[in-house]
Amino acid sequence: MALHFEIVTPEKLLRSEEVHMVVVPGTEGDFGVLENHMPVMSTLREGDIQVYASANASPEAIRVEGGFAEVNEKGLTILAEKVVEDEAA
Repeated sequence: MALHFEIVTPEKLLRSEEVHMVVVPGTEGDFGVLENHMPVMSTLREGDIQVYASANASPEAIRVEGGFAEVNEKGLTILAEKVVEDEAA
């Protein structure tokens, strides 16, 4: 089983997928989210969301500048004010 993860900006849905774990840069500190995490809402600080596709995978970093994170029974949704795209891509 896996965690359903979505990241949304004001412009569009950037990602919607099943992942193992996500580490979120909350304003009160980083926190990890796995499947069946208790419900929580947090504001985001500028930083990297670390997305682990599987238990043994290296994390993929997604840079955000503010927003909100919501964990509920459906999974984790990041409502990002801005996602900084990798210019090398």
